[in-house]
Amino acid sequence: MALDIIGTIDSCYPDKFGIPRQPGLAPSATAILRLKAPFDHPDSVRGLEQFSHLWISFIFHQSPERWTPLIRPPRLGGNARIGVFASRSTHRPNRLGLSLVELAGIEYTPAPALVLRGHDLVDGTPVVDIKPYLPWADSAEEARAGFAPEPPPRLAVQLSDDCRRVLDERPDGESLGALIREVLSQDPRPAYRRRKRDDRRYGVRLHDLDVRFHVQSSDHGSGENHESVIMVDSLVQRT
Repeated sequence: MALDIIGTIDSCYPDKFGIPRQPGLAPSATAILRLKAPFDHPDSVRGLEQFSHLWISFIFHQSPERWTPLIRPPRLGGNARIGVFASRSTHRPNRLGLSLVELAGIEYTPAPALVLRGHDLVDGTPVVDIKPYLPWADSAEEARAGFAPEPPPRLAVQLSDDCRRVLDERPDGESLGALIREVLSQDPRPAYRRRKRDDRRYGVRLHDLDVRFHVQSSDHGSGENHESVIMVDSLVQRT
């Protein structure tokens, strides 16, 4: 069976690094799902505005086509192995993904496009299907969540004075600042880097900014990190 690409994502995440590992963890994240012909007929989204949330089926187009039966989920520290079908890893046989997103609006000029919030989709993601979310059918009160029973812990995020000035000068500074804090508070570093003191500088691309940051940790002489804070060092606009 061949899948038709019904649209693509224009995302605030230009790169994979830094994207929250699940939807809904960064509510300030925005995207536009632009439908492609012949699926961009206005009738194809008639009535969709009545729903607040959508299921987006998509392809992990930046992931390797080779799949593996065992993967190392970051939630387990990047060392423990579990079966690929017991995970949400991108290294899947058909590279299909599924995300629950908020429908913030529908634009009709020049063709239907869906405004999304709280997504976890990289720019250019191919979309293969859209379905409305039904709370009474799609939510199970007694569900078990295996090795991920709750949202990941968050770190405090501090911006330098220069970073705050950059945001103050932008008309979207408030929403962009919220997105920076939501994304970085989840510590986007590789899992193995979180278990020890880390002096490296990292960069995340959000909208048109390169966000440079490092993690400031204190171990109180024990060799284990007890307190960690994400320090945002600079915000550089890409040209």
